[in-house]
Amino acid sequence: MRQESTSSAYAASAVSGAGELLQLLRDETPRTRAELAKLTGLARSTVGARVDALLATGLLAPSGEAVSTGGRPPVRFAFNPEARVVVGADIGATHGRVALTDLSGRPICEIGESLDITDGPEVVLDWLVATTRRLLKQAGRQPRELIGIGIGVPGPVEHSSGRPMRPPIMPGWDGYDVPRHLQRDFDVPVLVDNDVNIMALGEHAMAHPGVEHLLFVKVATGIGAGIISGGRLHRGAVGAAGDLGHVAAPHAPEVLCSCGNIGCLEAVASGPAISKSLKEIGILAESNADIVELVRGGNIPAALAIRQAGRTIGEVLATCVSLLNPSVIVIGGSLVQAGESLIAGVREVVYGRSLPLATGVLQIVPATTGVQAGVIGAATMVIQHSLTADRVDLAIARQSAS
Repeated sequence: MRQESTSSAYAASAVSGAGELLQLLRDETPRTRAELAKLTGLARSTVGARVDALLATGLLAPSGEAVSTGGRPPVRFAFNPEARVVVGADIGATHGRVALTDLSGRPICEIGESLDITDGPEVVLDWLVATTRRLLKQAGRQPRELIGIGIGVPGPVEHSSGRPMRPPIMPGWDGYDVPRHLQRDFDVPVLVDNDVNIMALGEHAMAHPGVEHLLFVKVATGIGAGIISGGRLHRGAVGAAGDLGHVAAPHAPEVLCSCGNIGCLEAVASGPAISKSLKEIGILAESNADIVELVRGGNIPAALAIRQAGRTIGEVLATCVSLLNPSVIVIGGSLVQAGESLIAGVREVVYGRSLPLATGVLQIVPATTGVQAGVIGAATMVIQHSLTADRVDLAIARQSAS
């Protein structure tokens, strides 16, 4: 009896480390049990128990056979990103984009539509619920296969609760319990963050996974930044880190900002600010898309205006470079589609004003994930939350108990 109890305790201990083994396998490289035992230094029986536990969840799957050294070839196993699905939602001021992704953050299918954030949380989140159901049906997946929903919104968020906090362009959203609204329909974790933070996560995961220190800057209707330091997203004490748009721009005219202050970067260098400056000289550009079209069409005043916006942004980023010392600054948002004008203005000032030590290896590059940055980042946020070693162990324990 005592021997049986000891054996059971050993088996439970072995399986409880399955989540840690999964972290090693998330690079999707197929490995045999023997290779895993060598890499981890664990006994082959322990590795075998953990592999079996992960196979039972579907998070691990057979992936071919290794070369035999005599006898039956050993089976290789690899992380199975298709075992579950994630919803990533990028909610902007005038658009909503939702993607169903696998556990690597790769979109399976997605839907993008126009919407108005000022319609309020009930309307927008009901749309998100309906869109999630459409995507699950389109992909042939069941709601039980969903492990979580990630959402980015265009305003400050208390990440721990998922509640927007006094967002300037989101009337009716202040303090609204976004996770609770979604969990009426889906019994899964719901994580909410500022839209720029999730774009930073998406760009980092897909385009710069090996970069430890990265600054993502979104230039569109608003201006904001997402900070990756030491390979991790930094939100600050209350989630307000990276609020670049409301930093006072050096040499800026005394323009009133939506936040109530004067001369904020967003008030003088965002899309609406550029539209206003063009209107003053008789050029009509009512949207960011209009500005992009003008620049691409060779309109010189529009190109000069967006280049000057880049310089103004560069003046603020030069300070950020001195404080944070990133190795990569990624410029994203709709205005980057205008071409090199915006980034050229940023580079001109940052490289000219920052110390050579800080800019020696600094790259200032356009975003590569485009409109998918937000949905990929929102999904990545959920994946990072759900696939930690502890949470995988807990999921295995619950499955075993059921």
